[in-house]
Amino acid sequence: MDPISIQVNGRSFSRQAEPRMHLGDFLRDELHLTGTHLGCEHGVCGACTVLVDGQPTRSCITFAVACEGREITTIEGYEDDAVMRRLRQAFTHHHALQCGFCTPGMLTTARDIVLRLPEADEACVRLELSGNLCRCTGYQGIVDAILDVLQQQRVSPDAQFEQLRQRLTAPRSVAMTRVAAVAPVGSASPSTSNSAPSSSKSAASASSAAADMAEVDPVAMAKAKAKGNAIDVHFDVPYPVDRVWEFMGDLPVVASCLPGATIDSHEGERVKGTIAIKFGPMSAAFAGAARLERDDAAKRAVLRGAGQDSLSKSRTQGDISYRLEALSVDNTRVHVDMIYALQGPLAQFSRSGLVKDFVRRMVADFGKQITRRLGGQAVSTNEPQPTVSMAAMMWSVLWNRIRGWLGKPPRP
Repeated sequence: MDPISIQVNGRSFSRQAEPRMHLGDFLRDELHLTGTHLGCEHGVCGACTVLVDGQPTRSCITFAVACEGREITTIEGYEDDAVMRRLRQAFTHHHALQCGFCTPGMLTTARDIVLRLPEADEACVRLELSGNLCRCTGYQGIVDAILDVLQQQRVSPDAQFEQLRQRLTAPRSVAMTRVAAVAPVGSASPSTSNSAPSSSKSAASASSAAADMAEVDPVAMAKAKAKGNAIDVHFDVPYPVDRVWEFMGDLPVVASCLPGATIDSHEGERVKGTIAIKFGPMSAAFAGAARLERDDAAKRAVLRGAGQDSLSKSRTQGDISYRLEALSVDNTRVHVDMIYALQGPLAQFSRSGLVKDFVRRMVADFGKQITRRLGGQAVSTNEPQPTVSMAAMMWSVLWNRIRGWLGKPPRP
């Protein structure tokens, strides 16, 4: 158990933390900041939402040790915040709290909405609030309060709001000073300058990742595999193995078969582009690069790629290995082994079962698209990219489980 250095509400702390301790427990039990409420502890209700480096984050599904060197803001840390001051007044005026359990998370999310979406209307506010649940079902007052603050800002702009909006989009660099001694809660002093600020690991890694998105970290891949972030699937294509192998060497065409993928540039075995995913109410577009390594003799290949979602700042990297097996003269089986790592806010939703079912669905659609293109249907730049529907995926998962109960194999 190693100490972690963390900045909370503008103050630096160093505490011992078990690797399994989540941030919500760390804030409440170690720092006694009990304004962070824990509800479902599954990342669903949003009551525990805090800011991590300025981004709303579920503290109940974020490991405290993963916040080493990060800046945390809890509900106790907005004393001088202009937006929160307006929101608190509006919540009171519109009777936007009943039992108050969800209020800290609601206020944190509301502040993010006000800063990030200054033109939001009621429908937009309700959509953005959909990740925060109120047990008293008192949403109307909360929505009215947020709309009230947005309207106030449109009629009479506050310069502090604009400064906070600019800070929200500016690159962040948090200088942490490790506290030498474990100070009692409530007496920990702000970091002083008599020791050199340690370099921000997160900032350095982010910069490194942006410098060359095509380079996959083998250590991260080994850790991802150890965590079980690996998927082994296959699909069959009704064409000879040599023809399939030749087709899968054309990177732009193969990429066009992947749901949500677009190609921006292509040079040799390197390709840059974007892959958009939609997972229920969540959506992301990972821009990055990939490199293909092929073994013609063994008909094996590895596609190594990395990307970042500009909105959520989530990063992903992975190796997709595939090999071809001739089932018959006119039938080929494509075996796909995927190892992936996901970091950032979207990683909070990486429930392994759901993600694996999601990826399997994508690979199945990928196989269907390859079969379709091999059948002579031309690639059209105007053709809408296939998307992954949450409803379709959930139905597929449910249907395959029903088939499993009946002793039948799952459908791809």
